[in-house]
Amino acid sequence: MILTKRALVGALLGATALGLVPAQAADPIKIGLTGPYTGGSSSMGVSMRDGAKLAAAEINKNGGVLGRPIQLIERDDEAKNEVGAQVAQELINKEKVVATVGFINTGVALAAQRFYQEAEIPVFNNVATGTVITNQFKEPDYDVNYVFRNSAYDVLQAGMMVDEALAQNFKKIAILADSTNYGQLGREDIEKYLATKGVKPVAVEKFNIKDVDMTAQLLKSQQAGADVILAYGIGPELAQIANGMAKLGWKVPIIASWPASMQSFIDIAGTNGNGVIMPQTFIEDKTLPKRASFLDDYYKTYGVTKIPTPVAGAQGYDSVYLIAAAIKQAGSTNGPKIREALENLNTKVEGVVTTYDHPFTAKDHNAISRNMVVFGKVQDGKIVYAKPEDAKNAGVVRVKEKSSN
Repeated sequence: MILTKRALVGALLGATALGLVPAQAADPIKIGLTGPYTGGSSSMGVSMRDGAKLAAAEINKNGGVLGRPIQLIERDDEAKNEVGAQVAQELINKEKVVATVGFINTGVALAAQRFYQEAEIPVFNNVATGTVITNQFKEPDYDVNYVFRNSAYDVLQAGMMVDEALAQNFKKIAILADSTNYGQLGREDIEKYLATKGVKPVAVEKFNIKDVDMTAQLLKSQQAGADVILAYGIGPELAQIANGMAKLGWKVPIIASWPASMQSFIDIAGTNGNGVIMPQTFIEDKTLPKRASFLDDYYKTYGVTKIPTPVAGAQGYDSVYLIAAAIKQAGSTNGPKIREALENLNTKVEGVVTTYDHPFTAKDHNAISRNMVVFGKVQDGKIVYAKPEDAKNAGVVRVKEKSSN
């Protein structure tokens, strides 16, 4: 039987409508994925990126979102503010992303996210912690805010660090912070919180990225009688603080910001890093099925036995699921509609940091509250729970407190 061209086309169209022949693949939903994949912050950026890619692959395997696959558009911001700003404009204007996840460095976030705000496109900070990040476009100066976050912001971390030092009965606190926006904003948050407790630090010292000799800062702190160091920086320089203290033979505890969990800290500090504690949203344990699956997939996919920066990997993974949930609820890739959905998520989103239950509101764009953060500790090349009670309750999902600011 010979079909005419018109009859053949009609038959194919009819078969497609009945689902007998696959329709043309749906256009992907483009989501930006930006972070430092090279340089000193790369272990954070790569971990975040790889966690996000795992989430996207899982979502696509299960049919995507709105019947469309997620396509992550990766860009390396090199941890440079000016590059981050250029990347943001490229993702918005050339790639036409409907949202972006990423940002490791506070300075890069502050330089780049204004372009998303102007374009009315949601941008999701999944690692950067500067408190100002989610306040940059808040009321009354702005009607709506397109900046969201699922990392433990600095006011939260600073409070935890100070409270831990005071709980251990330390009286003379020295603060060492790097010279970046991240370090100095964190230092400011620590000093403000100390002031509310009636405590003034005995020393406040600054160091630069790539510094390898902290002797001057440590000697000033030692001579001031410090009995504990509160350190704000990223892995390589935090490690030099631990190494410098060992060189001086000065043994006082270090309570550091969360990047002391970076692989670079562990590698550079070696045994000198043992005992350093830091706030963490995620510890590599398999107490919950979702975490076990995530870790097994991460190790297998990337051929490693541990995540270089576990917090970054976990938060990167969760951020993609949160964005996907908002797009699904909105039924659209329209920026304002995605923002509205994020602020009013009506279904729980199971992540590996936690199960997110109404993580955002119009006035609160931080998904993480203090009760969801624990102290990790460096122990023989790994990050473990610093407190027995946290290890005991590792399988308990911590729900966000009503007010996190």
